[in-house]
Amino acid sequence: MTQLHAAAPSTAPPDRPPAPRRPPARAPRGDRLVQWLFVAPAVVYLLAFFGYPVVQNLVTGFQDYDTSSLYTGDAPFNGLHNYAEVLTSGRFGKLVLNTAVFTVVSMVAQFAIGFALALFFVRRFPLNGLVRSLLLLPWLVPMVASATVWRWMLDQDNGVVNRVLEAAHLAPSGGVPWLSSVHVSLYAVTLVNIWVGIPFNLVILYSGLKEIPTEVYEAAALDGVSGFGRLRHITWPLLRPVVTVVVVLGFIYTVKVIDIILVVTGGGPADASSTLAVDAYQLSFKTFFFGQGAAMGNILILVSLVFAAVHLRLNRAAGLQEDAK
Repeated sequence: MTQLHAAAPSTAPPDRPPAPRRPPARAPRGDRLVQWLFVAPAVVYLLAFFGYPVVQNLVTGFQDYDTSSLYTGDAPFNGLHNYAEVLTSGRFGKLVLNTAVFTVVSMVAQFAIGFALALFFVRRFPLNGLVRSLLLLPWLVPMVASATVWRWMLDQDNGVVNRVLEAAHLAPSGGVPWLSSVHVSLYAVTLVNIWVGIPFNLVILYSGLKEIPTEVYEAAALDGVSGFGRLRHITWPLLRPVVTVVVVLGFIYTVKVIDIILVVTGGGPADASSTLAVDAYQLSFKTFFFGQGAAMGNILILVSLVFAAVHLRLNRAAGLQEDAK
């Protein structure tokens, strides 16, 4: 006799439509108010001490602003007149060249020396921390004090630099006119700026090197990769984001240097060591052409923004090419 077995009931749950996704819970209004109260002081500070000066400088660049405007408040709009005066002056080309030489030489030397020192100090050895701390002194000493000491050191008659060079037979008997020669003064202030900027590059690059895992180098060493190969294929690609920060900030800091040049050479002789930043300061606070000084400052801001944008774009493209390989 055939036995019929009843089918066992299915334990699978019936098909149900997916539950609707709940929107993220919003913070109570009181909590949002507290959050904005914490953010408000920073926003007010940025608007008051950064936003307002930048906007005012942009506006002043299009006004005929002079000493009388300080009392009357009357600064008529003059369009692009200030920019035309600045760009067509006979000094502008020389100032651009001085700024380019000062910035490029400073950045290359600062980065090369700072990177070499960072590679040196990333290794452990006795008194590593002490020596690294001493190298930070140029960055910690007030800029005016450092520039004053360097002005004394570079003096043609009594400066220690000329005495050392003469003792080593690297300079003529009369010494090098570091501060009074139209051919040398620009390199004198560049030398001082290099000395000041090395610690910044050292600190940032050293921090980046310390973040690279040592296991990567150990694996490369087991594979027989040489020291230069590890530097090229491991250190440099992994350090690229840090290098980007150093280059962009280094350019912005260098292109606007004023204090070192004013203290060491005053921009002379005959504007031989003057730059766009120094000229913007002198136009505003020495000859009191505030509109032209603001225009020169706006040009510097534009140059910095263009450099940062181009460098970041090129760095991103280089990173994509490395990833593709």
